[in-house]
Amino acid sequence: MADSILSQVQLPQTQRLLKIMQALRDPETGCPWDRKQNYQTIVPYTLEEAYEVADAIEQGNYEELHGELGDLLFQVIFYAQIGQEEGRFDFESIAQKMADKLERRHPHVFAEQEYTSDEELKRNWERQKQLERQQKNDQNQSLLDDLPKGFPSLSMAQKIQKRVGRYGFDWPNIDGVIEKIEEEIAELKQAIANQDKANMEEEVGDLLFACVNLSRHLDFDAETALRKSNRKFEIRFRELETILAMRNLSVSDASLEQLELAWQQAKG
Repeated sequence: MADSILSQVQLPQTQRLLKIMQALRDPETGCPWDRKQNYQTIVPYTLEEAYEVADAIEQGNYEELHGELGDLLFQVIFYAQIGQEEGRFDFESIAQKMADKLERRHPHVFAEQEYTSDEELKRNWERQKQLERQQKNDQNQSLLDDLPKGFPSLSMAQKIQKRVGRYGFDWPNIDGVIEKIEEEIAELKQAIANQDKANMEEEVGDLLFACVNLSRHLDFDAETALRKSNRKFEIRFRELETILAMRNLSVSDASLEQLELAWQQAKG
């Protein structure tokens, strides 16, 4: 069965991919690993593939991006196949829901609605999303309902801040954000002076939350900014290791002064 599917190169590629996935999940002739997967077990792979897409983009490796996007698409195909087997949804209904949502949220493109500014467009976007949340549940819902609980903490913080900020719960300018960071640093110093471990952790969290707010006000994505800093540190640390090796030293046996000197050289 699988050989006949793979040989059908005349099929549109999306249909070919769907048929391959169906074959992989076949109860009798499919792949044992693919057959035993479910929504929950696939989630870690989905997150991994999404980050690999982001990594390829940040490195400007578009040939790699081509393949990573295919890997990410396969995750959607996998969920769609499981949904179809359970009679919940399929790839076609997923695409239909997305198409309907895009048309609904872009009345300025697909209807007669006009906006006079980007800010007005963004406000309408948030109103439409809030209406969709209320339609899912006719009870009064918080603006923070339906936030993706599996988000990395930095991304979650920025999403929370962005959502409430759309409704006016925000600093009017960046000066207030910076003052808040300074306030959180002072509170953290006090917690450290008091040797209050629980309070230290809370204040570190508050400081991180405030730093995310600064990133948002500067129109940067905090998660992306930190990933870039991580990569920069990794590159410099590898260079530090190379510098030490040229002196017959390792990180573990170098003195603090030697490490600092090598670090400054690595920074260039």
